[in-house]
Amino acid sequence: MSSGSEGRFHSVDVSSITPGPLRATLRTADGVLLEALHQPCTARSGSASECASTAVDGGTAIVVAHGFTGSVDRPAVRRAARVLAGRAAVVTFSFRGHGRSGGHSTVGDREVLDVAAAIAWARSLGHRRVVTVGFSMGGSVVLRHAALYGAAYAGRARDRAVADTDARRAGDGREPWLAADAPAGRTDAVAAVSAPARWYYRGTAPMRRVHWVITRPAGRLVGRYGLRTRIHPEDWSPVPLSPVEAVPLIAPTPLLIVHGDRDAYFPLDHPRMLAAAGPSELWLEPGMGHAENAADDALLGRLADWLVRA
Repeated sequence: MSSGSEGRFHSVDVSSITPGPLRATLRTADGVLLEALHQPCTARSGSASECASTAVDGGTAIVVAHGFTGSVDRPAVRRAARVLAGRAAVVTFSFRGHGRSGGHSTVGDREVLDVAAAIAWARSLGHRRVVTVGFSMGGSVVLRHAALYGAAYAGRARDRAVADTDARRAGDGREPWLAADAPAGRTDAVAAVSAPARWYYRGTAPMRRVHWVITRPAGRLVGRYGLRTRIHPEDWSPVPLSPVEAVPLIAPTPLLIVHGDRDAYFPLDHPRMLAAAGPSELWLEPGMGHAENAADDALLGRLADWLVRA
């Protein structure tokens, strides 16, 4: 799961723009094809106070990053998109190795390029403001993306120098988030729901099962045929920036951390560690379990409000 040089970001492949839902195939900077769907805001026509986004006025679009084994057409993802679309346009997509997207899952490494492709597509449709929300693995990815692409966009010399030094140490060339066109893939606000703070966590039974699926040949067969998720067989080399290491690099981009107190995968030390690592807002949700399946409509509505106003 290399984090090596990926080259330039490529334009999306789309034949037409329509006022209704739009499906498209996106091409990431490393050439992976992703399925994606743009859903316009569903607030009543003419109710600008209800709806913060249309492609016509260039308002906000929310990019949704699903969890491990999810996809654009999974019921929980579609429900989340439906609720979020009450306040803004929504872009959903399937990560590499998931659904009908190409490639193999790198479980949080190269997926930053998938998020960047989705954001750039939203901007190409006319949205001047694009924000991200990620669940579980998607939460770790949007944190890393906000840090890495944000540092390039803001031109923070120190952070760019650190990233470039790490790349040279690992034998890589330039890192993808330092590409000349990185501003097109930046986010204007980020929310991470049920995200891990650190890699390789095996402290709960569900996470031990996840690691078996990812690291064992038999587990990857279960992932491919049982969970419809194609997982890259190689270990990370080098190990990518962890979510908790990414958080200090995100500011001044607004950051929200959301976590349920009944999350069976990651206990509460994860969100607290993330929130303590840099400027952020922390919501600990009573009675909530894990990720998009556990996020009820009320929470999704509050998330949409925060993302639109942040």
